[in-house]
Amino acid sequence: MMRMDRSIINTDLAIKPVVFGGNVFGWTLDEKSSLQILDCFVDFDFNAIDTSNNYSHWVPGNVGGESETIIGKWFQQRGYRDKIVLMTKVGGRFGYDSKPNTQGSYIKEQVELSLKRLQTDYIDLYQTHYDDEITPVEETLRAYEDLIKEGKVRYIGASNISPERLVESLDTSREKSLPTYVSVQPEYNLFDRAKFEHLYQKIALERNLSVFPYYALASGFLSGKYKSEESFDLTTRGKDIKDKYWNDRGRRIIDALDTLASIYNVSASAIALNWLLHQPSITAPIASATKISHIEAFVSAIHIKLSKEDLQLLNQASAY
Repeated sequence: MMRMDRSIINTDLAIKPVVFGGNVFGWTLDEKSSLQILDCFVDFDFNAIDTSNNYSHWVPGNVGGESETIIGKWFQQRGYRDKIVLMTKVGGRFGYDSKPNTQGSYIKEQVELSLKRLQTDYIDLYQTHYDDEITPVEETLRAYEDLIKEGKVRYIGASNISPERLVESLDTSREKSLPTYVSVQPEYNLFDRAKFEHLYQKIALERNLSVFPYYALASGFLSGKYKSEESFDLTTRGKDIKDKYWNDRGRRIIDALDTLASIYNVSASAIALNWLLHQPSITAPIASATKISHIEAFVSAIHIKLSKEDLQLLNQASAY
């Protein structure tokens, strides 16, 4: 049976094994709807939210920080801060910002802005979103060390960082007694398997890193809404999703998900998320929700019991 709580390795943090992806706040969800879906998420006993200082800058009229601002309003109105494992990131571009994004001074500047928007005085897991690959890793880690000493950050993680720089960072932390990354946040799902499994999985297992895959549902492709050529015409993102995923391999994956979803009477999303939870090193996938039914799929994902044969079916369908 799937464990209901999972510990983030080398921390005192424990979470329900689906993390809410906050990129939808200020994008596909307005403020009112965002607060409602967060209430629903907590009502279903989930407790981890992931966002970034630059979400959702890509929306016309936004400047970045909208997601953190909405979460901060939710904390202020609901008083749920102590119930939530809060994850945010630093180092993502804003569309106008060309500074090296892992410089120590930049990280310290940005954490203050994030804390203000989030209306909190600490971040549970502060993650390097993108690595400029110019700043020495020691400089980045020493900035995090200062923030941890000041109580503004509890633990640190990494997201879009090369395997070489990740290993260098982990080695530098050990050699110089600096804070170490406790997690990595890669792109990983039933369709996008190769990069993580070939480049990061071994590092995560050998270095005891918790893994939080983003795009866990492949931008919605694995959610069950796309089953035919025509279905891609029904959503604003359909064309891009079709171009990336709708090929022979993608259709095999969708067929396998559909088969198992029918057997277990759950959504394809629940099957896809449950597959991730069975993979080595995965602590919890990151998935977004815009409807109550999406949260219900999260619940199904952590309760269904896929058999070895079911997992083999999915692995065969998603094989390259």
